Amino acid sequence: MLCALALIALPVAGCSKPAPPPADNAPAVAGDPIASRPVMVGTEGPSLPACSSVSRVKDGGTDVYWAPGETRAVKAKLAGGAPVSLCEATDDDAWFGVVFIAPGTDKDMCGVGKPVPAAREYQGPCRWGWIRGGTVRLGA
Repeated sequence: MLCALALIALPVAGCSKPAPPPADNAPAVAGDPIASRPVMVGTEGPSLPACSSVSRVKDGGTDVYWAPGETRAVKAKLAGGAPVSLCEATDDDAWFGVVFIAPGTDKDMCGVGKPVPAAREYQGPCRWGWIRGGTVRLGA
């Protein structure tokens, strides 16, 4: 009987989602898995750009996180003045889902200035993440 229970529990233990890796310059985080929520593009409809505006990070820079409200691990760091495409926001505008280029990448490669047929998760090739509201100059 004990062996049968162990065999049933084994597949369930393998189903837990591992935490995403921390950014190269961020420390590893112990404990519960880190929440991750991809940024959605095309939320304004098929006739508008996939992301609503290009903005710039305010002086002092900002951290990019894996999900809104998740602050245990930094995914990336953006310098002040760095351009970001704002793609979505939480209901209270406390967090913005953004797409941004990696150093040495052409901003036109991100593909967020063109409409998409339906809202979907951003798949790349640029980087994405969540920043706190108030850390960008909107439309700058």
